[in-house]
Amino acid sequence: MDAPRPSWRFVLEHNAPLLLPAAHDALTARLIERAGFPAYQIGGFAVAGTLHALPDLDLEHFGEKHAAASRIIAASRLPVLVDSDDGYGDVKNVTRAVRGYESIGASALFIEDQKPPKRCGHMAGKEVIPPAEMEQKLRAAAAARNRPDFFILARTDAREPEGLASAFKRGERYLAAGADGIYVEGLKSREELAETGRAFKQVPLATSILERGGETPWVAPEELKEMGFDMLLYPTTLLFRLVRSLQRGLAELRRGAALGPEDSIDLEAFEDIVGLREWAEIENRFMGAAQPQGVRGWIKQAVSGS
Repeated sequence: MDAPRPSWRFVLEHNAPLLLPAAHDALTARLIERAGFPAYQIGGFAVAGTLHALPDLDLEHFGEKHAAASRIIAASRLPVLVDSDDGYGDVKNVTRAVRGYESIGASALFIEDQKPPKRCGHMAGKEVIPPAEMEQKLRAAAAARNRPDFFILARTDAREPEGLASAFKRGERYLAAGADGIYVEGLKSREELAETGRAFKQVPLATSILERGGETPWVAPEELKEMGFDMLLYPTTLLFRLVRSLQRGLAELRRGAALGPEDSIDLEAFEDIVGLREWAEIENRFMGAAQPQGVRGWIKQAVSGS
């Protein structure tokens, strides 16, 4: 039996700052784990882009995202933070989201205070709901969880429409309403990052870095830790690298170029990532097949039908 995932608080206490790359599919979650990260996130921006080739503009909701998250979470034993947008509606929808994500193994989720239709936190034109309405959602979220260690992160997008002072006031109210940590989105400078860190020095604090084109400047993780940030979300880092790699691969294939070892893993390496040996052993154990000589032998045996 697999060991249970560590709690989100445990991971925070033992990894400062906690770097959170975004997994948009199960394979990416597996690779994040194999790369040695202690946790990761499932971000709406990457899921919308890869699942539907759509922008992060409130075009998909709980059902689609829950199905995607279920597949992703099953591929890794790491603790995971799930983007639950604005909770997908009122307190009833927030309750369903918390129960649903907790039931598939999520360790934490964040809820944002945007007014629908919500959009990527680094886009212009955002609006926020009254803080009292967000407080209702957070109280509902805290009441809905079955595990006391399920972590609820309250995100405020108030920086752009209302200013930094309003974001800070909202953060304090959200903590009082039951949030376990605060996530301030869309900070625009090193000075704002430092000011935010000072404002929430005593509580778990998060922000996101969109490395190419986002509102928040790139600052080294250790410097952000010194400023007071505990969780650093990177929602586009892997996605943007993936897209560029696919574009280059397609261009080279169209030219008729062969796939070089510097640009690709090989078949055996991929089989190792997806756990082919484990499935070969299951087949051999229960179907009575002769034990193959390693993974290559299993493939040859399967192809030959012997």
